[in-house]
Amino acid sequence: MAWISLIFAGLFEMAGVAMINKLNKDRNWQALCLMLASFGASFIFLSVAMESLPMGTAYAVWTGIGASGGAILGMLFYNEPKSVLRILFIAMVLGAAIGLKLIS
Repeated sequence: MAWISLIFAGLFEMAGVAMINKLNKDRNWQALCLMLASFGASFIFLSVAMESLPMGTAYAVWTGIGASGGAILGMLFYNEPKSVLRILFIAMVLGAAIGLKLIS
């Protein structure tokens, strides 16, 4: 259950990052509310996960999902560069998160 909560925390973190971008472009209250709700849900799911996972592992996986997911969203929806090296390093971050899961 903790790992599922942690994955949801990371997904909500990705949504929050996407809403930061939307808020910068649109400057409306809907984007602000969605951003706050996404980050709020992310923190709630993270706190649930940390009830049984070590803090360092939970935080590393959460930030890995959020950072990698934000970069992937940027490449897919916001025309950010899609270089081979960028994709390789994103894969390395995700691989490290999977490695932490395997040893925890």
